[in-house]
Amino acid sequence: MYSDKVMDHFTNPRNVGEIENADGVGEVGNASCGDIMKIFLKVDENVITDVKFKTFGCGAAIATSSMVTEMAIGKTIEEALALTNQAVSEALDGLPAQKMHCSNLAADALHEAIKNYRGKSA
Repeated sequence: MYSDKVMDHFTNPRNVGEIENADGVGEVGNASCGDIMKIFLKVDENVITDVKFKTFGCGAAIATSSMVTEMAIGKTIEEALALTNQAVSEALDGLPAQKMHCSNLAADALHEAIKNYRGKSA
């Protein structure tokens, strides 16, 4: 059902936790399935230097949260905004169709954290 990459990020999630005094925080959820993702960013000179996440949800939700943090670190704000839920899914070698609608909210949470960061720095 799940790819080896999904299982790896689920059983060994990267960048779990939160960042105190984060430069940006974004939270998204899906009421139909109960998944909630919260992403914390640290930004230095327009580059994301650290990302942490807290996720309440299924294995796919945890795996996508883990993967998006790996994809975002070292990217500029603009590059991170270009990351899509589809790109996260592809980086994990795909997700089952029934999991795409509720578990792959990771890029949305990242975008919300960037929006929050931009609002603070404006």
